[in-house]
Amino acid sequence: MITEILIFSGIIFLLILLSGIFSGSETALTATSPSRIHRMAKGGNKRAHLVERLMDNSGKLIGAILLGNNLVNILASALATAFFIRLFGEIGVVYATLIMTVLVLVFAEILPKTYALTYPERTALKMAPFARLTVWLFSPFVSLVQIIVRLTLKLFGIDINQQNILSAHDEIRGAISLQAQEGGLIKDNKDMLDSILDLQDVHLEDVMKHRKIVEMINALDSPEEIFAQIVTSPFTRLPMWKNDPDNIIGVLHAKEVLRAVKANDGRAEGLDFIHISGEPWFVPETTSLQEQLAKFRSENAHFALVVDEYGAFMGVITLEDILEEIVGDIYDEHDTLSLGAKILKNGAVVVSGDSAIRDLNRQFNWDLNDDVAITIAGFVIDIAETIPLPGQKFIYDGFVFEVLKRRRNQITSVSISPTKK
Repeated sequence: MITEILIFSGIIFLLILLSGIFSGSETALTATSPSRIHRMAKGGNKRAHLVERLMDNSGKLIGAILLGNNLVNILASALATAFFIRLFGEIGVVYATLIMTVLVLVFAEILPKTYALTYPERTALKMAPFARLTVWLFSPFVSLVQIIVRLTLKLFGIDINQQNILSAHDEIRGAISLQAQEGGLIKDNKDMLDSILDLQDVHLEDVMKHRKIVEMINALDSPEEIFAQIVTSPFTRLPMWKNDPDNIIGVLHAKEVLRAVKANDGRAEGLDFIHISGEPWFVPETTSLQEQLAKFRSENAHFALVVDEYGAFMGVITLEDILEEIVGDIYDEHDTLSLGAKILKNGAVVVSGDSAIRDLNRQFNWDLNDDVAITIAGFVIDIAETIPLPGQKFIYDGFVFEVLKRRRNQITSVSISPTKK
């Protein structure tokens, strides 16, 4: 009798161990990071190559592992029930149920799955050969089961072939948001990564320098006046117009001008700045930042003129503008530092009217709608449906907007404060 008990215990132990291996393999191969496995496979790890192949056909993999796991669990429960009935009679069914529930739950499910979730890549690499053998053994049965499942679901009008698959961008964005929420990413890094993903959705009109603040050169000015404007300007490249500001005929580069002046014995007199200027490059305002960045790289250029659908000059876009959209403002020794937003003691935020809504959302974790306007001044005008006067307040979407200053028809300063809940 003792020998029989020992044999029975050994068989149950082996079945529970096998069930634990099945459970751990399933959890590890579904929880492991595809990107890490891919990187290891590219580095020459043969086990990682095998894991990639298994994950490529996840349906057959999971089906085979579940089939094997259920087989050993049912077999272990059946043997235990038969053995306990022999020992204790009909009450043995209760004993077998209680004992096998505890053994399977703890040692075949929770313990191996906890370990696999803690070390998913390590477990997946170790279990890959076992998983491949399982798929090879049960593949015909899994195919039959999958056919039965599809036919059964079709009876209820469910087509599993029509799956809602997230794009790579959505998956990456979700991973970034999750890591930031769990403290794995600091806010600046999250903003930078989000901005990279947003490049394809943001257009030039959203980040360009508007024509109103673009410094330009009148081609009809005297050479001395043009040269004086160039050397005193903080910008390296300046658009040049003739007769009409919309009629841009070239772009002057400060270095080219200095070379020409040097070749002219250090004098600007007599120079033909139209001849010195480079060909203007016009791009539509609806171009995405990702497309423009690719064009800048392919053309070895840093500066372009933005026009609307009618060809009217709207503003300028530079390579630095696109980079600043990713990493934030970049200042050099010739830039005028912006004071940015001022946070008052009462919690209100005072910003200039030309502050970009995207920048404010990123800085303060707000969710203001930047589809209706690019700047906060445009946002307030859209809410008011007119050009408001200083002192007017508007409550919208959980915020109080107060116009502080206005110059002619332009709102120059706005106070923003979240409403108290």
